[in-house]
Amino acid sequence: MIVKPFRGLRPSAALASRIPSLPYDVLDSDEARRLAAGDPYTFLHVVKSEIDLDPSIGPYDDRVYAKALENFRAMRASGWLVRDASPSYYVYRQALGSHAQTGIVGTAAVADYDAGRIKRHEHTRPEKENDRTRHAATLGANPGPIFLAHRGHDGLEAASSRAAARTPAADFVAADGVAHTLWVVDDPLEVAAIESAFRDLPATYIADGHHRAASYARVARERGDASSSRLLAAHFPASQLKILDYNRLVRDLNGLDVPALLERIRAAGFDLVDPWPARKPEAAATFGLYVGGSWRLLKATPGVVPQDDPVRRLDVSVLAEKILGPILGIGDPRTDRRIEFVGGIRGMDELERRVRSGEFAAAFSMFPTRMDDVMAVADAGLVMPPKSTWFEPKLRSGMVVHVFDEE
Repeated sequence: MIVKPFRGLRPSAALASRIPSLPYDVLDSDEARRLAAGDPYTFLHVVKSEIDLDPSIGPYDDRVYAKALENFRAMRASGWLVRDASPSYYVYRQALGSHAQTGIVGTAAVADYDAGRIKRHEHTRPEKENDRTRHAATLGANPGPIFLAHRGHDGLEAASSRAAARTPAADFVAADGVAHTLWVVDDPLEVAAIESAFRDLPATYIADGHHRAASYARVARERGDASSSRLLAAHFPASQLKILDYNRLVRDLNGLDVPALLERIRAAGFDLVDPWPARKPEAAATFGLYVGGSWRLLKATPGVVPQDDPVRRLDVSVLAEKILGPILGIGDPRTDRRIEFVGGIRGMDELERRVRSGEFAAAFSMFPTRMDDVMAVADAGLVMPPKSTWFEPKLRSGMVVHVFDEE
């Protein structure tokens, strides 16, 4: 793989903990407005710039992109964002509770993306891809990294360990409890060793950021210059990554009452444990169901899960093919408004709350998709169903930015 060092644009030392923000796609506009209220430093003013405009203005309005550029330029002019003097790699560690993951930020090659060596497991939605394409093109920069995984490399992990023994350039705990630490690697010999180690990797895998990857690649093709032919990306060993459950909420029971629903589920090949107070499945091919004020465990019986198919054997596929579609009448989950998805970071209480409110009739809690399954699907050139993975912690935008035309 081709992964190059670059002259990163980073928050000044005094603002290293203030500027980095959650990525644009985990917050809606109202949430971003609340988080940014009274805070001029947060990078949400760049990646969610609609927060600085009248709420009646749509997120894809011309004024949103102009405001993003205005805010980005103002942060640079104020000295809040500072450019590194020499091409560097950036070792980025995140920790949440007992979990920690350490990766290396560099610029991956659009050529590797186009050739399929940066492997995908999701489709992208045109409106989101168009939005991030225009956003990056307007800024002349990649403001947030693509989250990539690889199967591990001793040289990369050794380089990360050497960097982590030094004083970090940024080290803070965000409001959500995630610790973020960044080290700059600018020594020419170390830079060359990291670049060489990346060349040993046969492939990398998009963990999170399919829309960013597609958008950044489109910007490169549209610009047609060398400076934009690289994608800001953070590369982590797959063995260190943590995937949380990605749960489902359904608005109605498709004309069924609870006893009829449970009977249809049994007939579809599931054993039921009722009642079931655990709420959260502890193994693949099992699902929690909260309906009618109580939890049940649904256990797929032998033969229900097609083990020889890397996509259809996924729990999200089994649930969709056996229950959501044929029993509850859920069509395309990308467009069907009768279903919503809730990342596991919000917990089981959130599922119960939204069902008890009457907004939804039932909730399904999921066992997390495994990283091995993600890579198996990508290696097969296939795609996973929507909302199959929720990686946590999320990479912060504004920790380090790749600017075009300034190398």
